[in-house]
Amino acid sequence: MNRTTRRSTRRLRKQLTSRDAPPFMLVVNDRHSGELLEAVGRLLFRYRSELAPIALGLWTGLAGIILHATHPGAWPWILLGSLVASGAVLKGWLLRRLDRVEERVYAAATTSAAGGWLASATALGVSRLPLPWLLLTGTAAAGVPWWTHRRRRARVTVDRTIRAWPEVAESIGLMGSQIVSATVDAWGWRARVSLRRGQTVADAVSRVPAIESGLGTRRGAVRVTPDETRADRFALRVLARDPHAEPVVWTGPSAVSICDPIELGVYEDASPVRVSFLRRHALIGGIAGSGKSGVLNVILANLAACPDVVLWGIDLKGGMELRPWAACLDRLATTAQEAADLLRDGVGVLDGRAGALSHRGLRVWEPSTLEPALVIVVDEYAELAEEAQDALGYADSIARRGRAVAVTLLAATQRPTQQAMGKKAVRSQMDVRLCLRVRERRDVDLVLGQGMLAAGWAAHALDAPGKFLLSAPEANTPQHARAYLITDAEVSATAGRYGPTRTPLDALSQSATQPPEDPGEDADVIDAELVEAADEVTAEAGPETALLQALNDAPLDGRSVADLMRVTGMGRTWVYGRLQEYAAAGRVVQVSRGRWRSRRERGTEATMTG
Repeated sequence: MNRTTRRSTRRLRKQLTSRDAPPFMLVVNDRHSGELLEAVGRLLFRYRSELAPIALGLWTGLAGIILHATHPGAWPWILLGSLVASGAVLKGWLLRRLDRVEERVYAAATTSAAGGWLASATALGVSRLPLPWLLLTGTAAAGVPWWTHRRRRARVTVDRTIRAWPEVAESIGLMGSQIVSATVDAWGWRARVSLRRGQTVADAVSRVPAIESGLGTRRGAVRVTPDETRADRFALRVLARDPHAEPVVWTGPSAVSICDPIELGVYEDASPVRVSFLRRHALIGGIAGSGKSGVLNVILANLAACPDVVLWGIDLKGGMELRPWAACLDRLATTAQEAADLLRDGVGVLDGRAGALSHRGLRVWEPSTLEPALVIVVDEYAELAEEAQDALGYADSIARRGRAVAVTLLAATQRPTQQAMGKKAVRSQMDVRLCLRVRERRDVDLVLGQGMLAAGWAAHALDAPGKFLLSAPEANTPQHARAYLITDAEVSATAGRYGPTRTPLDALSQSATQPPEDPGEDADVIDAELVEAADEVTAEAGPETALLQALNDAPLDGRSVADLMRVTGMGRTWVYGRLQEYAAAGRVVQVSRGRWRSRRERGTEATMTG
């Protein structure tokens, strides 16, 4: 450095250190630094879920530093509190949203480990080895299950979807709609979406494929159902994986009475599908291969276990579908003529029970083992309409009048058009509609009713056998379900188990199914004086007293129904109705088919009086 340079340097230093020197200013770009801090904060907030284990480790370390400096003697209480908290989490008393055992075990283990480390750091100090290394390794070990947990990732997805929904809604044609709330479940997530004024649920239903595209889900993963409380809202369900991808194993009959609901399968939220068939006609529709036979097997397996129901079957495919249940079926028709005769007898049972109820002053037939309900199962009802036209009128009568007397019609068909159902009122009388996969969109309304497709009942989108939608008084929202799978071996085992103990049809109903007879052909030889005395009793006290007297005077092998008809002058249905009442009260006994007498006790006659 030369002399001139040194002189200039001393002069500059003197100016900077003098009191009159100009102030020195450092210019900082506040705008850029603020944007940087904002970006960092936004990034931390966006990945707050991923950073949660690290944040918990930092807060635990900071708490250890503060507690060691202020309350080093509090470590026993910290340890005790952590153990109590971990026990409460494990029992489900705390963090009740953790509904799985492995989740509670993880939370309890993390709580107890963090509490133990904090108690040690409070007593010994954070820097005491090996506490720092334990904090680092423990944070990493606890973070691995957290980072890989499916539900946490789904919750993060939901949060990001909520923030991105305005842009998604604009692209799919639901501009102005907003996600009000969202929750994560075992199979994905669900949300309540508020629509813009003027938009309806039908708009959302028609845009389901667009919603799937906007959310980036797989095809068929989105469900849209109406909100029953608000017309401007709908429930959005997104399935991360299909809960019905595999068949649902049947675990056995779920009912012991026709009065009990029957479990047909499970919904997508794992809740059981329960429906009652008492005093309800049912229609099962779906294309070939959709699982109608499987659903029928589930229903028959449950009804076979009920001792208060009698089963009749019609299978015009030669009994191919219902023959395995022959041991549990009181009657099975496999030809058109047999089907017509069976349904005609069903109308006879209906009329006989209606007359008995009128005599008793009752309005409904209460099923029991003595007076069971009657369920008529018809497989491929369309074949019945084509091959047995005479039977359609009987089926129509049963559909219109069978509820009160517990005579139920259960029909299965591939496409229940008005023509296939015989141009009668049968379809309109079906209270329970079960729709499996159909080929065309319009078939949804054929099975479930007019307007159901527009309301979200998209049965044409079902993609596996056994998947169905149920419309019933207890199921009025379109929830996807899958029926239980019953193997052929289970069908044989169930039929073999319950077939030998099936309840027979009651005497009143049996009489209604028998053809009219000439009372004189098979009548016993009755003393003319007895007939004359019975006629006098009938004229004076009525036919019921004459019937009681004839039963009291009957021999040990009983009297035939034809004789009782002669004695009382009444028809077969009336006689069987009275006999059924007396049998229920223990006053008469059926000696053999069609022969009755009063109950004897220890060799004596139990005389009945009116």
